[in-house]
Formats: sequence, C-alpha cells, structure tokens
Amino acid sequence: MNQQEVLDQVNTIFRNVFENENLEINMETTADHVEEWDSLNHTMMIVEIEKHFNLKFKLKEVLSFQNVGDMVNTIVARLAI
Repeated sequence: MNQQEVLDQVNTIFRNVFENENLEINMETTADHVEEWDSLNHTMMIVEIEKHFNLKFKLKEVLSFQNVGDMVNTIVARLAI
C-alpha cells in the first residue's frame, strides 16, 4: 500500500472519529489544524487506525508523530514488512 492510499484511508477514519464529513487532512496536518482534536479524540483515532490497519503502534512511535505524515509513513513502513 502506498502513501496516498494510506492517507486516503486515514482521512476516512478522521472523518468518522471527528464526525466531520468535510474534514480533509494531508501529510502536514497537526492537532492545531483540527478544532475537535483533543486528547480523547486523539486516543480514539489511534485505536481506530490500529484496528483498521491491523497493527499496534508503540508508545514511542505515537509520541514521536509530529503530523499526520509521520503516522502515515509509519503505517506504510509497517505494512511493507
């Protein structure tokens, strides 16, 4: 799966978690760009992404994510293994 495919799927998950069908994320999106992105929604988003891609992030990985792109790149790398 390539970066754009993962980003598209992550965008769908964001729309569901944040209950905003118009939400558009990109590789540079951060919590500052999404009004509803609080700690609870962050946790729900991580859980839903882990379920969707059938993987488990390490805490160290989650804490290192600076933007959506970091998360997408981690997912792409994990799926390639």
